Amino acid sequence: MGNFSSEYYCKLDAKGRLVLPAKLKAALPETFGNELVMRRGFDPCLVLYPMNEYRKLDNKVSALDDFDHKQRNFKRSFYRGNTEIELDAAGRFLIPKPLLGFAGISKEVIVVGMGKTIEIWDPERYDNFLINDPEVFAEQAREYLSDAKK
Repeated sequence: MGNFSSEYYCKLDAKGRLVLPAKLKAALPETFGNELVMRRGFDPCLVLYPMNEYRKLDNKVSALDDFDHKQRNFKRSFYRGNTEIELDAAGRFLIPKPLLGFAGISKEVIVVGMGKTIEIWDPERYDNFLINDPEVFAEQAREYLSDAKK
């Protein structure tokens, strides 16, 4: 399995279905094929997880303490709207209306490969969540990616 990368500008069809770009589909793990989980992102977008990546995260979330109010509320919010999807023969999947509303998606979307996951954004919202200042981006690259010790 390769990592997901690149941005793709796509449109939903009249039924609210999206065709997963071919390069992203090709990077899906063979063991789970077309099985994905879609959930609300931590930002106002949707996130697609290959089943193997979702199960890793699900194991952590389901292990949280149901007797602790904060953890229980986090679990509830995490699982809200999670949807198992399977790509059809044309590589399409339906995005449920509540998830479209959460992400502010109507017709056009940007599909973004994020390494182990795929994000689906409304184009205007996506632009608002990018680092647009090159100096800030360079500083964060140095902070997060540099091997040099500070």
